[in-house]
Amino acid sequence: MTPFLLPTTAAAPRLGVTDPNDVSAWLRLANAGGLQPIALRALLAEFGSPHAVLDQSFGALAAIAGEKAARAVAAPPPSSELGTFDECLGRTLEWASIEGNSIVTLADTAYPPALLTMPDPPPLLYVKGRLDLLQSRAVAIVGSRSATPQGIEDANRFAHALSNAGLAVVSGLALGIDAAAHRGGMSGTGGTIAVIGTGADLVYPSSHHALAHEIAANGTIVSEWPLGTPARSANFPQRNRLIAGLSSGVFIVEAAMRSGSLITARLANEMGRDVFALPGSVHAPLARGCHRMIKQGAKLVETPEDILEEFGFKIETEPDVASKGRKRGKARVAKDPGEREAAEGEFALELQSPRVSRPATASWALAKVENPDAARLLDALGHSPATLEILAERTEMNGATLQSLLLQLEMSGRIGALPGGRFTRLER
Repeated sequence: MTPFLLPTTAAAPRLGVTDPNDVSAWLRLANAGGLQPIALRALLAEFGSPHAVLDQSFGALAAIAGEKAARAVAAPPPSSELGTFDECLGRTLEWASIEGNSIVTLADTAYPPALLTMPDPPPLLYVKGRLDLLQSRAVAIVGSRSATPQGIEDANRFAHALSNAGLAVVSGLALGIDAAAHRGGMSGTGGTIAVIGTGADLVYPSSHHALAHEIAANGTIVSEWPLGTPARSANFPQRNRLIAGLSSGVFIVEAAMRSGSLITARLANEMGRDVFALPGSVHAPLARGCHRMIKQGAKLVETPEDILEEFGFKIETEPDVASKGRKRGKARVAKDPGEREAAEGEFALELQSPRVSRPATASWALAKVENPDAARLLDALGHSPATLEILAERTEMNGATLQSLLLQLEMSGRIGALPGGRFTRLER
């Protein structure tokens, strides 16, 4: 994990709560062991403020939220492996004094309204970046950390299109699909929100230090964990719950059968959010989680418009004549007031039977790939058809080398040629 480096001078405090004493009261209640969010909400609704809650007698607290909650509130300020309560308070106030950092509580107007529909919204959020994005309608894009090149391209493309339609793109700052979704979201107008499983002063994984700083500058980073909290496996299901809670729907791009993305989808379904999944090849291991979710009721999507239509966006098409005289469509998203053309220009898919030619040899299935460049090309091809241009971009090979390797792989029966200048991997 890599810390966000603090500047040498601190600006005036920029807090959702404006008084350090209020920060202290919120921290005590947010970190009180045994105090459930639903009980805290009941106490705040009855007594009005965290200070008022802390001033109540045990009996008054127990009458509203039960004895367990009353004991949690009445206990001394909590300490942890991160330090004493006073040390945590001092660290929090210092962090919050930095421009762009905010502490947002249930009592603040900046608190995300989508989280208020959850049964257990966190009482306190550490926010780095744009507060306005917390008010935006959002879609989550999640998936495998070990994503294929095709999955990364799909996540980036969908995120860009959905962001350009005005949706904030939410993900978890993980490797693979999450990172691609954040980059695609930042490239559109809707922006991106990263929900992290560590303290807001840390970056995990450390390889995403530059990406995290870019999101902090142009989007929003959100954590419910106290500053200094390291990455722990138990934190990430909790993070996934916030990803689902912030979003109107969750879109899964590549997921294995045992995947944290499926946890996010299940939580979203329990909260009444939409769940979408992108199908893939039946031979691709990372398509199996998506297929499982589709079998369980997730909406199968092929284009960003499929999601936008579910969200109530008006989708229009402009006729466009393709090279062979066939008409294809360019997608446009019409929004009130006015219209905005989607950044993803053309999503039409030619429905035709692939004509895959295999070598006229009975031993094609036994062919092995010994050339490391050929093996790299196969990995780049993945389980979805791709054009020569796409493969050149993924592999960074020159045209002559790429053509030679494609010919070798086609002759050995590892790939086949499809109409439209595409190539596909042949399963053995």
